[in-house]
Amino acid sequence: MTINEIQEDIIEEFAGFEDWMDKYAYLIELGTDLSGLDAKHQTESNLIKGCQSKVWFNASLENGLVKLQADSDAIIVKGIAALLIRVFNNQTPQDIMNADLKFIDEIGLKQHLSPTRSNGLVSMVKQIKMYGIAFNHVSK
Repeated sequence: MTINEIQEDIIEEFAGFEDWMDKYAYLIELGTDLSGLDAKHQTESNLIKGCQSKVWFNASLENGLVKLQADSDAIIVKGIAALLIRVFNNQTPQDIMNADLKFIDEIGLKQHLSPTRSNGLVSMVKQIKMYGIAFNHVSK
């Protein structure tokens, strides 16, 4: 699936919830289901700066596709990371670099997060985009 198709699926899923308590419960469920990140990857270099909670991302390039893993010490942040992984995992570096993340605004995610969590979301997206840039140079 393309990044836009995945975003459309997420927008549709979130539209089915009555209120933000249901959406938070879904984020918690996504966080609980995320397999996490091996302790060897929970390093300072993989720590996302600008997050109130600790959140780590690890990325690799396999067969031209970016593979992402993440973990966090906060379950809602872990759920947000799971959403981002769903969108960006197994995509090309070029597609990641060029992605327009409309789902964040369309589901109202940024507006319903605390300012520090919202900053953390922006930091996570920036880091994923940086992986795309770095891997784009490697793959050429």
